[in-house]
Amino acid sequence: MTIANQAAKSMAAGLSPASSPAPHPDKNRFKYYDLIMAAFVAVLLCSSFMGPGKVAEFGGVHFGAASLFFPISYIFGDILTEVYGYARARRVVWTGFAALIFGSVMAAFVVALPAAPEWAHQKAFETVFGATWRVALASMLGFWAGELVNSYVLAKLKVRTQGRYLWLRTISSTLIGEGIDTLIFFPIALYGILPDALLASIMLTNYVIKCSWEILATPATYAIVDALKRVEGVDHYDRDTDFSPFHVGV
Repeated sequence: MTIANQAAKSMAAGLSPASSPAPHPDKNRFKYYDLIMAAFVAVLLCSSFMGPGKVAEFGGVHFGAASLFFPISYIFGDILTEVYGYARARRVVWTGFAALIFGSVMAAFVVALPAAPEWAHQKAFETVFGATWRVALASMLGFWAGELVNSYVLAKLKVRTQGRYLWLRTISSTLIGEGIDTLIFFPIALYGILPDALLASIMLTNYVIKCSWEILATPATYAIVDALKRVEGVDHYDRDTDFSPFHVGV
């Protein structure tokens, strides 16, 4: 639509072109930010609801099934912080946190609904989606703290290194963020349920797997970050950012 057509529509509605509401300066500025946010939330929900309830074993090594996919959310978090800055990454983390709360409440409600007599899968449904309050709380707190620390460390390192050594920022932030997530999630969710030795083994194995994901994904992270910076025309440095984890504005 041309400017002339917009003006004509405004005048037809009884408004002068000058009185028409001006678009927000950030509206439609970024082409892929909302898509990355959607992908981030999708990975988070799938890994949080499908993985934590299963302890897998491969070659005699025990690990939580979620550790195979949950680290993808950290890769998204690194990309968001590196390209768009900490504030926009924090907004995505809060969006994911809200989605986890809604998903947990919805799962509890659906599980609690009386099953029809002819539906014979209530027990199986409870096993898959009937996470205890401990698992739900641990998942939300671990994710929230780990992701925000991950973004904070990366943003600070970016300024300190003047934008160099992306690999150092992504790996270092993930080591710290995933460490906090692991130390929060497993003790809250599983302490007293699993034997201490098995719990410690699973914690260590999960941590190694999740951090290894980040290292292996480094070439892909470089490619995606470079492409996004070029297409979006932004390479944000958090020099004057409000790093409060409770502020959701940009």
